[in-house]
Amino acid sequence: MLDSYKLKSTSSLPFPYSKRLNTIGTSNADLPLVDPGMYQLDITLRRGQNLAARDRGGTSDPYVKFKIGGKEVFRSKIIHKNLNPVWEEKACILIDQPREPLYIKVFDYDFGLQDDFMGSAFLDLTLLELKRPTDVTLTLKDPHYPDHDLGSILLSVILTPKEGEQRDVELSKTEVLGSFFSVKSFWWRSYRPPAFPALGFSRAERQNLCCQNTQFQTQSLRLSDLHRKSHLWRGIVSITLIEGRDLKAMDSNGFSDPYVKFRLGHQKYKSKIMPKTLNPQWREQFDFHLYEERGGIIDITAWDKDAGKRDDFIGRCQIDLSALSREQTHKLELQLEEGEGHLVLLVTLTASATVSISDLSVNSLEDQKEREAILKRYSPMRMFHNVKDVGFLQVKVIRAEGLMAADVTGKSDPFCVVELNNDRLLTHTVYKNLNPEWNKIFTFNIKDIHSVLEVTVYDEDRDRSADFLGKVAIPLLTIQNGEQKAYVLKNKQLTGPTKGVIYLEIDVIFNAVKASIRTLIPKEQKYIEEENRLSKQLLLRNFIRMKRCVMVLVNAAYYINSCFDWDSPPRSLAAFMLFLFVVWNFELYMIPLFLLLLLTWNYFLIKSGKDNRQRDTVVEDMLEDEEEEDDKDDKDSEKKGFINKIYAIQEVCVSVQNILDEVASFGERIKNTFNWTVPFLSWLAIAALCVFTVILYFIPLRYIVLVWGINKFTKKLRSPYAIDNNELLDFLSRVPSDVQVVQYQELKQDPSHSPCKRKKNNLG
Repeated sequence: MLDSYKLKSTSSLPFPYSKRLNTIGTSNADLPLVDPGMYQLDITLRRGQNLAARDRGGTSDPYVKFKIGGKEVFRSKIIHKNLNPVWEEKACILIDQPREPLYIKVFDYDFGLQDDFMGSAFLDLTLLELKRPTDVTLTLKDPHYPDHDLGSILLSVILTPKEGEQRDVELSKTEVLGSFFSVKSFWWRSYRPPAFPALGFSRAERQNLCCQNTQFQTQSLRLSDLHRKSHLWRGIVSITLIEGRDLKAMDSNGFSDPYVKFRLGHQKYKSKIMPKTLNPQWREQFDFHLYEERGGIIDITAWDKDAGKRDDFIGRCQIDLSALSREQTHKLELQLEEGEGHLVLLVTLTASATVSISDLSVNSLEDQKEREAILKRYSPMRMFHNVKDVGFLQVKVIRAEGLMAADVTGKSDPFCVVELNNDRLLTHTVYKNLNPEWNKIFTFNIKDIHSVLEVTVYDEDRDRSADFLGKVAIPLLTIQNGEQKAYVLKNKQLTGPTKGVIYLEIDVIFNAVKASIRTLIPKEQKYIEEENRLSKQLLLRNFIRMKRCVMVLVNAAYYINSCFDWDSPPRSLAAFMLFLFVVWNFELYMIPLFLLLLLTWNYFLIKSGKDNRQRDTVVEDMLEDEEEEDDKDDKDSEKKGFINKIYAIQEVCVSVQNILDEVASFGERIKNTFNWTVPFLSWLAIAALCVFTVILYFIPLRYIVLVWGINKFTKKLRSPYAIDNNELLDFLSRVPSDVQVVQYQELKQDPSHSPCKRKKNNLG
């Protein structure tokens, strides 16, 4: 074992490893510098004392970041308007060696602006005594102004070796690996080969250590599995934000424009803004992943939206999930601290075993008994059993070829991230390889058959965030089961190819009835998304898209007007006779019947080879231009202060930009429904239109309107906390817009440049 090799003397070590502090306790500097074991660092962030004031009111809104090896491993909650904050937050961090110091940085939170630096300090973990709680007071300093007094941070730390546990760790098939953004910071360098210091070793010893490299890599794999297991999620926290009561008036008109922010660890959610009210009705539902079996703390803050300036803080509250029983819905009325009013929530904790990761040797669908059980689970006979469980997805991530070289050595350290809505799974990292083989199987439970599977390849970097290598987006309804396929990697915007291909084999099993029912329910919102930013090209693109949709109506109006003007007598005569016939014999059922005939007509056109759907080169060109502008925007964003000056203008422009996108997408979704862009949805539309036609034919309109009105008037009485939705809009939200059609379009390989040209005949 490698931990049998120790330095003969610590006197030759650099300063941080030879120094001992009496205030910390007995040093563990005699720990082997080459230690394949793992350590658990338990930190309790107690409080801050006499912190620096960064706001105009002489206060700050401090929060703390912990970093190890340049990666953020923990972020505390924000304490508003306090220079002596009390956090009492606990963090459990797994580290592969205690030689990396723990860096502590304190910031002042500024909404919409860059957070202000309040000081930093570091803790040398080699000076901690193992398995002994230690209270530490760290003085904050600013490297640019070392003489300034920035206060201090009080911690309690315990460093515990975990060598005995790493050998027996196996990755559970019934647990999901957590968010990519939080997990990678904990096991970023788990597989990296060891770097042995020359100090204290003879040449023979160094050669002997190098011969143990294979054993070290095996232990690194176990270490990575333990890192993963510590961030597997154990369940789902389902939250419904119902309403606010008697909130504090923050505006001069006696009202507020409230919205609510939720945070559980690195997971965040922001509600919609309710204008000019002190008793807002949100009726919003979302889910968080629960990583800790003992629960966690959900931080909730209420804000008043102010255009062009910093939003006003209304109040805050917390939910201790460990105090709530599972598999039960809890109605909570939470008093806002540091403010006025209440928030009413529904919170449900449910256990979940919906996602797993395994090697190719463990394949659920190849086991005949498991496959039959899965097929039975989603058979038509169980269409009304657990409607939320729509289907089963299995993804085999086999290998990639011809990836981009991201390192100066001409190689990359690629790993793969597989995402389905808010579920994220990761492969291990293959070092120094442009043709990595992962051979991993990922399984997901499908909650919405219209979801898009995203597979992204990154290059792991030791000293900074991962580099993007390529991405593919695959709608579940386009997947051909059991076919190993080479997907050309695309750029970040999914608008064009990048270097490399990835080999995937995907299987989808779902219940069509459940999928149809879920289509009429609001989509799951992703709580980790990039924030919208102002883009001239995006604004122009959305304007052109909306203009094209409007021009369809304008051209139709011109056509009808030409019939009125008798520009073409035969056409006008036919239109006149048709008008008389329809008006004289019109019944309401003819509207869905006409739409039904239109869908059927386009279907037969497509089947007969007369496809009238043309590839939208205009949208593709605009997306490519937008990608080029995004690169320019990344450089321009470094100029601090520019965004602050036009903050109000930017907010308005972003809103207009998003409205244009929504309007254009709405028109395109209607068009794509009748163009059979997604056959499943078009068949569903045919079924719905048939039902509506029969209902309207046999049932008088007055009875239908009466039933509709009674349902609307009594809905709140029957279900006070029901979330309002529109089934038609929910249906259209599943239909891709023209932009999404281009993004989801599979690229064809160029035979002359394909790195897998010689292997394409070997695909199974």
